Amino acid sequence: MTQSPIKPPVAVRKPHPVTRHGDTIVDDYDWLRDADWRAVMRDPAKLTPAIRAHLEAENAYTASIMDATQGLRTELVAEMRGRIAEDDSSVPSPHGPYEYYMRFETGAEYPIYARRKQGGGAEEILVHGPREAVGRSYYRIAGLAHAPDHVHAAVAIDPDGSEECELRIREIASGRDLPDVIKRVNGDVAWANDGKTLFYTLLDDEHRPNKVYRHRLGDDPANDVLVYEEADNGFFVGIDKSESDRFIFINSHSHSNTSEIWLIEADAPDTAPVLFAARETGHEYDLGHVGDIFFIRTNEGGAKDFKIMQTPVSAFASSNWREVVAHKPGRMIRRMSVLRDYLVRMERENALPSIIVRHLADGHEETLAFDEEAYELGFSTGYEFATDILRISYASMTTPDRIYDVDLKTDARTLRKEQRIPSGHDPAKYVTRRLWAMGHDGVKVPVTLLHRKGLVLDGSAPMLLYGYGAYGSSMPASFGANRLSLVDRGFVYAIAHIRGGAELGQSWYETGKLEFKTNTFTDFIACAEHLIGLGYTSKGKIVAEGRSAGGMLVGAIANMRPDLFRGIIAGVPFVDVLNTICDASLPLTPPEWVEWGNPIEDADTYARMKAYCPYTNVSAQAYPHIFAIAGLTDPRVTYWEPAKWVAKLRAMKTDDHLLMLHTVMEAGHGGASGRFARLEEVALSHAFALMASELKD
Repeated sequence: MTQSPIKPPVAVRKPHPVTRHGDTIVDDYDWLRDADWRAVMRDPAKLTPAIRAHLEAENAYTASIMDATQGLRTELVAEMRGRIAEDDSSVPSPHGPYEYYMRFETGAEYPIYARRKQGGGAEEILVHGPREAVGRSYYRIAGLAHAPDHVHAAVAIDPDGSEECELRIREIASGRDLPDVIKRVNGDVAWANDGKTLFYTLLDDEHRPNKVYRHRLGDDPANDVLVYEEADNGFFVGIDKSESDRFIFINSHSHSNTSEIWLIEADAPDTAPVLFAARETGHEYDLGHVGDIFFIRTNEGGAKDFKIMQTPVSAFASSNWREVVAHKPGRMIRRMSVLRDYLVRMERENALPSIIVRHLADGHEETLAFDEEAYELGFSTGYEFATDILRISYASMTTPDRIYDVDLKTDARTLRKEQRIPSGHDPAKYVTRRLWAMGHDGVKVPVTLLHRKGLVLDGSAPMLLYGYGAYGSSMPASFGANRLSLVDRGFVYAIAHIRGGAELGQSWYETGKLEFKTNTFTDFIACAEHLIGLGYTSKGKIVAEGRSAGGMLVGAIANMRPDLFRGIIAGVPFVDVLNTICDASLPLTPPEWVEWGNPIEDADTYARMKAYCPYTNVSAQAYPHIFAIAGLTDPRVTYWEPAKWVAKLRAMKTDDHLLMLHTVMEAGHGGASGRFARLEEVALSHAFALMASELKD
């Protein structure tokens, strides 16, 4: 294997016994969690010196190992950058007299958000990312919303990856920021129709968005009015505005379980919010509005894959709800939007998406779909409510993104943009497939593949198998230019659409959470074994990759079936599951109980989570090559989870395979913020996969 000129760091063991439900676990590496971790997220310089020294030693060790791949990484970055249109721009979205768009200048890391008069005219800049990012190691535009009168824009900036943002109000014509700066927001903003009042969401001390405030331009933010406060720390609060511009929606929701919406008339921003439908555990809903009608996407009455109802604005009690689109088991209605004359919904059935447009005048419906075995769709209603144009996006593993404007009156599709690949891309040279693996209980699990045409199915190809499997999030079978650098070097790239997502409806999600969580792991293993059986790869030739909850997945399968995998790439991995979900002070823990269970209160949940927790179950066995990535300011998966996991693995594993931790010291959950800086991180992971596939035991 690759040798390092320096020895791998060995973390000091400081036994920290914790007893829960009569069960004592000794955590030798608890000390890696900074006692003042909240301050560290806001200011990384406050990290305890001993912890910083350990993380920097891990980074130095990783750098020494990966130094042998420097030439390869330079080549990878050049390839990936060559696939980026550096002077790219979005298709403009019309709104009143203007059209708004985003563009990149050649060589710039960050975008420019701008507008111009419809029909032509001088560009006016809302946010000039390259200028505003000067002198910053991290910069992300977390929220941007222009006022309905087009005079001001609200801009939320995340300065360090902690997702704790600063909100500024900008006068668009002059580019001048008003003095009323609001800190510790999460980026959600909704303007009232007067163009002078806006609503925003504030974070509490545990980094949870739990309060909605009303701000009037020119006022001291200290005098802003509290409009709504969520008392249950298992719920997060968000704000939005109806496409009709009539209502501000305050949405309080728990993770994929329960929701509650409050309404404010956007023409009367000073009025108190009105409750639409009180929360009931397990009832999720969202709203759209047109005329005197609310449309409700809801799972009430056992409609677990959702149905759509309608009710009068003047009488929206549930007794007045009337069905518009019936529930169909296995057909998940993922999203709903309302235009003046149309109800648009996104569905996913049999792991494939489709867009359905319903004409409100007569109830006639049309379906927008494509012919490939696996693909991804999206739509945007833009800023205009009274429009016949729906903007859709389409891509597949072989086909770069295409943006169409669909005329809903004539069904005509106009191609507005196709993703440019400056270095060239021929879809005909690649193959994408949708296969079905057999799970341990006889359930079929979809897998999407990408490989070069002409692949010989003799098991000789290395594979990268990606998975997530949590929160009902479906993994899109979309185009990813960066993965071509692996595929062009002989890799098969595969996505395992395992339980815990919602590719096959709500049941697919529900049978991959709580007491059924291990289905996520066994599905992933079943996908690997199926692909081996078909000759796409061989045992010991697969690099498994997952991020966040997907990092927990690959951590679990590394414990369960290390023999199947050549390598593990664990990005910001949620591997210290048991300790995290037993700590109610952490930002995401109370909302996460509906996903994993509450091990604090329930001994059976505790035992179940202990049995699969990747960190808890590290044992004295041989492991694949492992590369873990952390973000110091990450509020979602705290840096110490991968740090502790790697420390324990290094102390216990019986092999001499690579084990590396790379902590990004000035970024959070999403890694580097710049579009080119991000390529360096991708190249590091790709180089690890390529190196691991070639190493001899």
